[in-house]
Amino acid sequence: MSKRARTDIPLVLGFSDEDKVGTMQPHDDALVVTLRIGRYDVRRVMVDQGSAADIMYHNLYKGLGLKPEHLIAYSSPLVSFEGRMVILKGQIRLPVQAGTNVVEVDFIVVDVFFPYTAIIGRPWLHSLGAVSSTLHQKVKYPSGGQVLEIVQSQAAARQCLVAAIEHRPEAETSATADNGL
Repeated sequence: MSKRARTDIPLVLGFSDEDKVGTMQPHDDALVVTLRIGRYDVRRVMVDQGSAADIMYHNLYKGLGLKPEHLIAYSSPLVSFEGRMVILKGQIRLPVQAGTNVVEVDFIVVDVFFPYTAIIGRPWLHSLGAVSSTLHQKVKYPSGGQVLEIVQSQAAARQCLVAAIEHRPEAETSATADNGL
């Protein structure tokens, strides 16, 4: 009986110290990437495996040339990081491309300030079969029998952090300080 090479070896999606090469360590940066959404390369997309929703901010929605009539109603409540209820504009399904892989994503469109253009969460990660690592600043996913990766932009993550800090209205900052938070 002859031995045959195994061609059904499952892909392993993981990270090693080698994956940290090219990143500034140590860090606590968000994972910020560029993805093709619709027909455009969109920068400052935060990958958040803790998010149960994929979010698009209204400025990106307008920038993509989308109109209010493209939205469908979305009535579930959404709470911001500050614990406030967020007014939803609606929902839209758009293709998101990583390499040659395209996944249809249902984005919830909101009209609030956020330094990122969009948040891609678990729905997109799971559809793509991807895993992300903020430590390694990468997203890895299987495609065509190999593991591909999306590499971060730590500079963009840091620019977004600065923008978020600079945007805080004085009244909010004073109220938070007065409350001891």
